[in-house]
Amino acid sequence: MRVLLTGANGQLGQALRGSTPQGIELIATSRQDLDLADPQACRTIVDLHRPDWVLNAGAYTAVDQAESEFDLASAVNAEAPRALAEAMNSMGGRLLQVSTDFVFNGQQGHPYQPDQPRDPLGAYGRSKSAGEQVVEEILGCGVESRATILRTGWVYGPVGRNFLLTMLRLHRLKAEAGEPLRVVADQVGCPTATFGLAAACWAVIQHEVMGVLHWSDAGVASWYDFAVAIGELAVSHGVLSQAAQVLPITTTDYPTPAKRPAYSLLACGNTREQLHLAPRHWRCALEEVIQRVGE
Repeated sequence: MRVLLTGANGQLGQALRGSTPQGIELIATSRQDLDLADPQACRTIVDLHRPDWVLNAGAYTAVDQAESEFDLASAVNAEAPRALAEAMNSMGGRLLQVSTDFVFNGQQGHPYQPDQPRDPLGAYGRSKSAGEQVVEEILGCGVESRATILRTGWVYGPVGRNFLLTMLRLHRLKAEAGEPLRVVADQVGCPTATFGLAAACWAVIQHEVMGVLHWSDAGVASWYDFAVAIGELAVSHGVLSQAAQVLPITTTDYPTPAKRPAYSLLACGNTREQLHLAPRHWRCALEEVIQRVGE
């Protein structure tokens, strides 16, 4: 089976490359190989390699910057999926589109189901929502389609740019300065390690599971909870000599250009059953990732 991967040098892309199952011929493309803002380049690379699947892990993910760069965010997050879907439709292939919890407004107090209506708050969420819609329009939706939309959120890993690596740096700096680290405590979701997300992506392809799916690690946390756990586990595993004191703040205490969902927990039970993957608590996954930082 031949799989064309976009975003191969991103944090998820690297996890996917490092866990490619036997029997899969991986064509890994990075920003240097494929400009996702160029629809014709997307069509051309599919025509060149003629994959069985496209795994679209590449994305514009600068949430705040998207407010002032919506055209670029839309080109990468909506027009690239359109071009990839059109190219795969012409050859009868399948597309796995990695998406986000930001397609929801975060105003409900229980986990979002895959079939709930999209209602994004900001530019980034709107661009990803548009990408989902065009994929469904071209390749269909549901179990009879040739597309899978896999939503996730709060993704982190031992490489790239993410909350974990930012917090490790800030813990070190704040502890050395004897200052507290202030982190938002009224936004709730679930941290998702790249290793588990990569396993879910490969399971989608191996089991040919179509439709809209949700994936995250198990449990629930605020960004404050996540930051506290990062400090504790980093110290226990010798990644940090000392953690900073973490103080909870509200979203209004830390204004950002983009609005973020206050509650973005995803209902993943049905996905885990279809992919035959057991749930893993986010803190257990975090401990494994921290042990791999710097390897």
